Amino acid sequence: MSKEEDNKAVVGRWFTEFWGKTFNPAVIDDLAAPDMLQDYSLHEPRRGRAEIKAAMTQFRAAFPDLNFWGTADLIAEGDYVVGQWEGGGTHTGAAFDDLLMGSLPAATGRKLQFTGTTVLKVIDGKIVEEIGLDDGVKALTQLGLIMHPATPS
Repeated sequence: MSKEEDNKAVVGRWFTEFWGKTFNPAVIDDLAAPDMLQDYSLHEPRRGRAEIKAAMTQFRAAFPDLNFWGTADLIAEGDYVVGQWEGGGTHTGAAFDDLLMGSLPAATGRKLQFTGTTVLKVIDGKIVEEIGLDDGVKALTQLGLIMHPATPS
């Protein structure tokens, strides 16, 4: 396989085992570089396996049915792989304070469904960067952290 195909296989496994319906925490040690950077627009950047594992554990405690999936074929060039995705979950679990715009008390019942694009850098079979841009306005509106502007009468 080519370098690009190898990198797409790494990212495919990451999307399935890290972001997918069934979380496999061991995938972090298997595929993340020790000082991996993970940066999504709704959250503070994270660096390193321990921070990434803690953040995902908290996310899944708040949204027990969390699930993300790819919506298009992965695109790879050199060390980079790009993926489009959709996903979300229902906030039926713990309070959640990992959002830049605010926090949620426990079990609000709010449903979250949004899309995004992620660029991952893979070096020697390890993910060194995961940079994502998601539809944060939609997500934060669904969670009640931002409101639609009032319609003028």
